[in-house]
Amino acid sequence: MKRIVLIAAMLSAAFRLPAAVERTSLDSDGGVAGWRLLPQDEVRDARAMMEAGYDVSEWIPAVVPGAVFTSYVEAGIEPDPNFGDNAYRADRKKYDRNFWYRTELATEELPAGGHCWLCFEGANRRAEVYFNGERLGGLDGFMDRGRFEVTELLRRDGRKNVLAVLVRAPKTPIANHASPTYISSAGWDWMPYVPGLLNGITDDVWFETSGGVSIVDPWIRTKVPSKGEGIVSLETELCNHSDETVQGVLRGVIRPGEIVFEKPFRIDAGQQRAVGVHPREFPQLKIADPALWWPNGYGDPNLYTCELTCEVGGEVSDRRTVTFGIREYSYDFAEGVFRLSVNGERIFCKGGNWGMSEWLLRCRGGEYDLKVRLHREMNYNMIRNWIGSTTDEEFYEACDRYGIMVWDDFWLNSHPNLPDDLFAFNRNAVEKIKRLRNHPSIAVWCGDNEGVPLAPLNEWLREDVRTFDGGDRWYQPISREYGFSGSGPWTNAHPIWYFTAYPSGFGEHKLDGWGFRTEIGTAVFTNYESYRKFMPDPDRWPMSQEMLDKHFFGRSSFNSRPDRYFATVEYNYGKASGTEDFCRKAQLLNIEANKAMYEGWQHHMWNDATGVLTWMSQSAYPSFVWQTYDYYYDLNGAYWGVRKACEPVHVQWSYADNTVKAVNATLRGYEGAHVTATVYDMEGREVKRYSREATLTVHPNSAVEALRLPLPADGNLARGKRAVCSSSGVTDYHAAEAVTDGNTGSAWSATGGEGEWVYVDLGAPTRFSTIVLSWESEVAARYDVLVSDDAETWRTVHVGDKGSSPIDEITIEPVTARYVKVLDVKSWQPGRKMALYEIELYDTEAEPAGLSPVHFIRLRLTDAAGKLLSENFYWRSNRLGDYRALDGLEPARLDVRSKEETVGAKRIVRTTVTNRGRGVAFAVRVMPTYASTGEQLLPAVMDDNYFTLLPGERRTVTTEFDAALLGEDACRVIARPYND
Repeated sequence: MKRIVLIAAMLSAAFRLPAAVERTSLDSDGGVAGWRLLPQDEVRDARAMMEAGYDVSEWIPAVVPGAVFTSYVEAGIEPDPNFGDNAYRADRKKYDRNFWYRTELATEELPAGGHCWLCFEGANRRAEVYFNGERLGGLDGFMDRGRFEVTELLRRDGRKNVLAVLVRAPKTPIANHASPTYISSAGWDWMPYVPGLLNGITDDVWFETSGGVSIVDPWIRTKVPSKGEGIVSLETELCNHSDETVQGVLRGVIRPGEIVFEKPFRIDAGQQRAVGVHPREFPQLKIADPALWWPNGYGDPNLYTCELTCEVGGEVSDRRTVTFGIREYSYDFAEGVFRLSVNGERIFCKGGNWGMSEWLLRCRGGEYDLKVRLHREMNYNMIRNWIGSTTDEEFYEACDRYGIMVWDDFWLNSHPNLPDDLFAFNRNAVEKIKRLRNHPSIAVWCGDNEGVPLAPLNEWLREDVRTFDGGDRWYQPISREYGFSGSGPWTNAHPIWYFTAYPSGFGEHKLDGWGFRTEIGTAVFTNYESYRKFMPDPDRWPMSQEMLDKHFFGRSSFNSRPDRYFATVEYNYGKASGTEDFCRKAQLLNIEANKAMYEGWQHHMWNDATGVLTWMSQSAYPSFVWQTYDYYYDLNGAYWGVRKACEPVHVQWSYADNTVKAVNATLRGYEGAHVTATVYDMEGREVKRYSREATLTVHPNSAVEALRLPLPADGNLARGKRAVCSSSGVTDYHAAEAVTDGNTGSAWSATGGEGEWVYVDLGAPTRFSTIVLSWESEVAARYDVLVSDDAETWRTVHVGDKGSSPIDEITIEPVTARYVKVLDVKSWQPGRKMALYEIELYDTEAEPAGLSPVHFIRLRLTDAAGKLLSENFYWRSNRLGDYRALDGLEPARLDVRSKEETVGAKRIVRTTVTNRGRGVAFAVRVMPTYASTGEQLLPAVMDDNYFTLLPGERRTVTTEFDAALLGEDACRVIARPYND
């Protein structure tokens, strides 16, 4: 069926849209083109291939837009590359070469008009375009646009038109040599090498018509002198394709508001010239009380449209519709820390990095709406388009709709080399700016990931932004320095670390402190339901280290420290009985670490901290690292930790100093707000001696301390005590006191290995029976723990002859001593440096009064009228991170009841979960499933999960999904507490 997309579909009925400005999609999904592909060296006669009727029975059906390898996967020639190690078994040589794309188009299926054009938005890495045997031109770079006139080449004799595109694959090395391209396609520590390096026609293709004059790159700029006024201006190029001088009128309608303007123009034959429409000529472009575009949480992301028509001789020659938002960005530095403002208001930036939308470029169209909506649901207001790897217009459109600002990178990654073709790189940079600058969501242009672009690119890019974006957005040369606080680390830490002692990142010129961190994260293990989808059954339990590594939980993803993640799950929640049990325990770590990451930054809001972006907020490939929702859209523990922490109005507790703060990332204040902080034991009984409440004013855009809980220290006898070491001073490490600061994120390192030591001075003879050592890495093949009364004569109380592990918990006969030393006796390998995060000492007979080993803190923030603004829940232990007593909770008994309704194309399910048992129902996970199979129903958007219910309490969870997902099936919602 003929499928024609009208460029200006939103025009009023008063305008008739003639055939002269029609557009037909040539994409393989929904377009009129039936694309096929074959390697160049297998096409025996390229000239013959460009004739209609050529036999393509041996050619592969092609996915356009998409990558060559993706087409082979979709054709069933390659097994599912997401499963097991299939991605690593594919023959790279089969795809790392040039390919021909080919399709035939009937002239009658294409719209008629005065001028006919074939349009491309990008191919990777280069392409040559042929139409009916004639070479139209080339594309050089995956954001290089092509617009080729084919008016005289169209066949009118009944024969079909042949469109052929030769795509030339990127050449290795990729970074930064092949840029502009998908740098991560050669493999990274979160996605595999893609056979073919994502070569292909990677963006949209279409056929369009116009009259003799075309509108080229219309550009709308906005200023906001005050919230009561918005100023709009327009600049566009007009191109005269005829051989005569023409006169005409450029007309525009801005909606809402029905703001109309028109401007005459005159263009010589074959010329292209700029036409400006400015408020000095058209006062109506000064808009009173505009509907401003705001980032998520600070207001609504209101959008306008400007419908442009170019008329010559009373006929419409071309038409474009531009969507834009009235907003103005500004930037400043406070004590060297970068701050971003929108419409004159400082914005505390909360968001995540996207490495790729999908590793095989299979995210298209409406799927971006889902991905970006989930970011809105997590209360994010920024996405970093890491190394510019997402190019699709639909991504930016979704960010515009949901109020998600975009930190947009170019295609460089801290490598000490320039792109092989500097000029192609710069042309693509200009094309990117021109193509995307109307999007109100773009907030920052960034030159290089973790590096500064080498000369001359840095100044070229700066000037590109100044010229083609008018300097309306900030150009930042490097992602982690010059006003930013480094990048990383990318591994889990105890919540206390995010609040204390300047959680450090990496970077030569980084700021010491919270600042604005563009990358920080932790590994995030999936739920079991997703784990089964990509992990072969024989490798599930015991977990295959080789297969885990193929999905980036091993050496291939060393920055995530999977050994530390595994050790922390086991130390915190006990040894897992199987994969399902491990996944269940891991979600609690995911919640705690990811919530603390954002809350730690918010704790210092505007007092050093101005923004934080997690690495990463979505998953391009099924893996165990750096995600909030996973590849299959399962909303795991990290998602719920982030969603809670990033509430626009939020109440939070600091593990570091027991303060409770009200964080308000909105422009509305609350006088007479009330905070209650209630502490419960494991039976769900309130421990009143530790509970507190307070009344306060919650100012707009601020973090205000409400109260401090009188909770006792966690029982670590070494916390805060003096420490002495044999040597120190290694870059990015701290002095010896790091091992006693109660912070498992700060580490001390010696300058060497064997023979190095560190000891703790307890100040007086002290009894202890448990020693916990948190090692920065597995450095010691053997270590000794020694004690002394005078720091001269030592006796050994433990021999670590099995070597160090990320967390060593050592139980000894009770001993009384003042000094405790850890000695590296033998290193695993020469050159390994002794390094420890923490030395903890405990007396198991000493427990804080009235507190069970694990206890709970519930916070509630209400306004003056008693309306709930925020509720938050924590679990805390008497020993740092040790929650194993949760296994002693009485099994919960839940009542689960659901009601459903269909609203348009959506099914809405409201599930009420009631705790009918006598004890606490801890970390209840609610999951929609197919009633017939019990399989998880995805994708689904939910408003709550992993909540805790005291006896008799209930919670209602709303779940939304496309009704079509059910087919003839029904939805059954299950709820499972941790203490099932």
